Amino acid sequence: MTAPAFPAGTILGYPRIGRRRELKRAVEAYWAGRIDRAELERRTAELRSATRARLIELGLGDDSAIPDSFAAYDQVLDTALAVGAVPERFAHVRAADGSVDVDGEFVLARGEAGQPPLEMTKWFDTNYHYLVPEIAPGTAFAAHPERLVTRFAEALAEGTITRPVLVGPVTLLALAKPATEAPAGFRPLDALERLLPVYAELLARLAEAGATWVQLDEPALASESLDEGPARLREAAARAYAVLGAAERRPELFVATPYGGIGEGLAVLAATPVEAIGLDLVRGELPSGLDDATRAALAGKTLVAGVIDGRNIWRGDLAAAFDRAVALEGLAGSLAIASSTSLQHVPHDLADEQRLDPRLASWLAFADQKVAQVATLARGLAHGRQAIESELADASAALVDRAGAPGVRVPAVRERLAALSDADFARVDYDARVEAQLDLGLPELPTTTIGSFPQTGELRRARAALASGELDDAGYRAIIEQEIERVVRLQEELGLDVLVHGEPERNDMVQYFAELLDGFAVTEHGWVQSYGSRCTRPSILWGDVSRPAPMTVGWSAYAQSLTERHLKGMLTGPVTILAWSFVRDDQPLGDTARQVGLALRDEVADLEAAGIRIIQVDEPALRELLPLRRAEQPAYLDWSVGAFRLATAGAAPATQVHTHLCYSEFGVVIDAIRGLDADVTSIEAARSRMEVVEDLGRSGFDHGVGPGVYDIHSPRVPGEDEVRELLERAVAEVPASRLWVNPDCGLKTRGYDETVASLTHLVGAARSVRESLARG
Repeated sequence: MTAPAFPAGTILGYPRIGRRRELKRAVEAYWAGRIDRAELERRTAELRSATRARLIELGLGDDSAIPDSFAAYDQVLDTALAVGAVPERFAHVRAADGSVDVDGEFVLARGEAGQPPLEMTKWFDTNYHYLVPEIAPGTAFAAHPERLVTRFAEALAEGTITRPVLVGPVTLLALAKPATEAPAGFRPLDALERLLPVYAELLARLAEAGATWVQLDEPALASESLDEGPARLREAAARAYAVLGAAERRPELFVATPYGGIGEGLAVLAATPVEAIGLDLVRGELPSGLDDATRAALAGKTLVAGVIDGRNIWRGDLAAAFDRAVALEGLAGSLAIASSTSLQHVPHDLADEQRLDPRLASWLAFADQKVAQVATLARGLAHGRQAIESELADASAALVDRAGAPGVRVPAVRERLAALSDADFARVDYDARVEAQLDLGLPELPTTTIGSFPQTGELRRARAALASGELDDAGYRAIIEQEIERVVRLQEELGLDVLVHGEPERNDMVQYFAELLDGFAVTEHGWVQSYGSRCTRPSILWGDVSRPAPMTVGWSAYAQSLTERHLKGMLTGPVTILAWSFVRDDQPLGDTARQVGLALRDEVADLEAAGIRIIQVDEPALRELLPLRRAEQPAYLDWSVGAFRLATAGAAPATQVHTHLCYSEFGVVIDAIRGLDADVTSIEAARSRMEVVEDLGRSGFDHGVGPGVYDIHSPRVPGEDEVRELLERAVAEVPASRLWVNPDCGLKTRGYDETVASLTHLVGAARSVRESLARG
C-alpha cells in the first residue's frame, strides 16, 4: 500500500484561543459555574470546527494539512495526560482507568486547597508558559488517547483528515522536572525507555481511528539551554524514533523541530524510520556538510521547510523565503512548505484590525495571512516561481516601502545613542548605595508587592468608555484616582512596608508604555495566549523609539501624596518591552533595546525629581529571550544587561532601584542578573518551593532579593504557615538584611478577596519570621 503523501503546505499549529478569545471566555465561564461541562465541550468543539473551516478556506485543503494542535489549557499538559504522567500528589484526580477528565486537568493547572498546581515556566524563548510535568522512576505511564481520537473523529465526521499533534517524547521528558518523591540523581529523561511503548500505543490507536500522519514536536533538539546536553538529547531522539518508527501499527511520522536550527540532529533523525522532518529555517540554517549516509537516508523522506516566520507579525521577504525552500530541492525525496513554528504566537487575522494605519498594516501578516503565504509558496514549488511572481513582488514592494517610511529611522534618536559613553551604563558601587539608602528606614524583611493590583470590571469599563468617547478625561481621571486611593489605603491597613499605586490606569504592562512612546502601534484584536486562559495583546514596535512626555510620573506622585510610606515608581524594562511586543526585525535587537532604555532613563529622572525614592524596572522576560544556542548567548546578555543599565544608571545613589523577574529560572542567568546591578531583585519562587534560594546561596549573590512567597498564577490562597515555611527556607540561604517579602508577580489577574487574604498571610508570616529572628 502506498504511503500517504505529506501535504504540500502546512503549519505546525494555529492559535487556539479563537478570533475573539472564545476559548478564554468558555473556560472562565466554566470555572465560574456559569456553564456546565456539556456547554464547555460544545463551545470548544464549535471553535475547532470554525478553525478547520477557516484553514481550508485559506488553502490548506490537503489531507493532514490541518494540524490538531488544540488544548484547553496547555499542549504540554495535554501530552502528559495522554501518556499518564500524573504526579502522585494528584492521584486523586485520576479515574479508575487512570485517565484524567477536564476537571482534573484544571486541578493540575490551577491547584486546589492545600495542593499547589504544577510549576509553570516559559516555553523555550517565547512568551508562552507551559506546565512542567513531574516525573519519577515510578510514574505509571499509560496510553490515554481518548481526547486525541475524539477530536480526530470530530473532524473526520466533517470530511477532514487532520494531523494530530503531540509534544515528542524527548522534549516532554527534557522539559519535565523530577517529582518530589524521585531519588537524588534521577533525571526525567531516564524514563524514556518506559515511555516509548506508551507513545507507540497512542500512535496505534490514532492509526485505527484513521489518522494518516501524526506530528511529534521536538524543539528540545534546537536548544542548548536545557539541563540535558545536546549530545544526550540527540542520543535520546535516535533511540525514540528508532523505536517509534519500527512500530507495526502507526501513522506516518512527522517530527518537527521548531525554535532554531538542529545541526547534527538532522542526521540523527534522518537515520530513523520517520517519514518527514520539519526544519525551522527562520531561526535555523539550511543543512550543509551532510555525509553520504544522511543524504541517502533523506532521499526517502519529506523535508518540511519552515520558512514562514511563526513568531513575528511582519510580512517579511517572501521571495527570500521561497529561495530558502528551493535550496532544499533534491536533498530529500520530497519537499513541503510550512511555518517555522506553531502560529499560536501570533494573532488570528490582520483583517480584524480596522484602526491600524493602512501603510503599517501593509507590512504585516498575522496567522491567517501566514497560512496564505504557506499556500502561496507551496503553489510556487508545484508550478514554478512564475506562478507566484506577483505575490513575491507585492511582498518585496512592501519591504521597500517600510524601509523608507517616516519614523522608521529618526536621526535625533540615533544621534543620541551614538553619543553614549561607558559612564552612561554604570552607577556607583553597591555598598555605597546601600549606605545612601539607609535613610529609607525600612525594617528587616520589608514587605511589598510587585506592582499591579486586581483590575476590576469597573476599571475595564472605564477604559472602554474613555476610548469610545462616552467618558471624558476628567471623569476617567476621577475613577483612576479613586482606585489608587483605595489601593493605597488597603496596603496601609494590611501593613505592607513599601506600597505601590496598583496600576489601575494600565491595560497591560507593555501596551501602556507602547501607547505613550513614539515608534509603537497597538492592535484591537491582536490577542495571543500567554498561559491557560490568559491572553496578551502585544504591541507593534515598528520604528525608532523615543519618549515625547512623562508616562508614569503624575500617577506615582499622586499616590505618594496619599501616604507617608515609600511608594515604588513602576516601569517596564527595555528587554521585556521588546519581548512582549512584536518587535521590528530590520535592525539588531540590541539597538532597539538601547532606544527603549534611553526613553526609560528619562522617566527614571522625572520620577526622582517628583520625590519617588524607590523605582522598580521590571524585567520578567530577561531569561525568555536568551538564545537557545550557547554561542549566541553572550552577545544577548551583553546588550540586554546594557539596556537595563542604561535605563537605570542615571539614578542617584540614594534611589533604590528594584527589578522583577518571573518564571526566569534564576540560576540560568545568575551572572546576567548580577550584571543588572539592581539594588533589589524579586523573582518567582513559590511554585518551585524556593528552589531559587539554593542558586542564590551557591552563586554568592550579594544584592537585595525577594524570592516570591505567593503564587499569583493560581486562585488558591496560601496559608500563613505555608508562607512562613517558604520564608524560613529563604532566610536559611539569604541573610535577612538582604531579603524582601513579596508575591511572585503582579496581582492584576487575581480578585480582591483572594488578594487581601493572601497578602494578610504574607504580612503575618513576615512578622512571625522577624520575631523569630529577633529572639535568635
